[in-house]
Amino acid sequence: MKQKIRKRLAARKRRIRRRLDKATPCRGVGPVMAGANIHYELSDRIEGTTCGGIGAMHLLAQRLGLPAAIDRHLHVLKIHLPYHESDHVLNLAYNALCGGTCLEDIELRRQDAAYLDGIGASRVPDPTTAGDFCRRFSQTHIDRLHDAFDEVRHRVWWQQEPAFFDEAVVDMDGVLVETAGECKQGIDIAYNGTWGYHPLVVSLANTGEVLRLVNRSGSVAIRRISTPS
Repeated sequence: MKQKIRKRLAARKRRIRRRLDKATPCRGVGPVMAGANIHYELSDRIEGTTCGGIGAMHLLAQRLGLPAAIDRHLHVLKIHLPYHESDHVLNLAYNALCGGTCLEDIELRRQDAAYLDGIGASRVPDPTTAGDFCRRFSQTHIDRLHDAFDEVRHRVWWQQEPAFFDEAVVDMDGVLVETAGECKQGIDIAYNGTWGYHPLVVSLANTGEVLRLVNRSGSVAIRRISTPS
């Protein structure tokens, strides 16, 4: 970060601390939220987005070689017009990172020029194209995608200190995920009366990262494993 920007951020933090200081009297004698004389302008040169960190996330993915690893391991499309497998996978992931909860929310990303500029794309797949990509997936494709993630994960792990490799704690747990529909493939009613899925999540407790996720029906039986005392 440039020194000039660092000074600006520090100055803004000082100003907000002064405003939040209880010793600083509030202006006026009425309610604190008195309103302000705000004017809204539409800039011709500057774009704004609610997904301000998406550019940094995409830059991190590129530096780790994630897009290249996905394209190397995953082969779903016969031709690329113009999207590659990594474009589709990252499009779905970035939609979730930006608060999207369904494929239809991808259209919000497509209509956000600042978002598109942040990831360096002229456009991204629309919800219909993204759904078609997902329907092409088989278990083999899922395994190949995991291989791509593992390749990049190992690259990150080797940047850790030697003590990082002393012990690995693997956690497995089932999580109920409620959905908004009752006609999706594999959906069912769970023991608590909600419609959804019951995926099995395998994570590395040391870092909190998900190693594997196996999607299961919401009505899957819960098996408890007891150890002899």
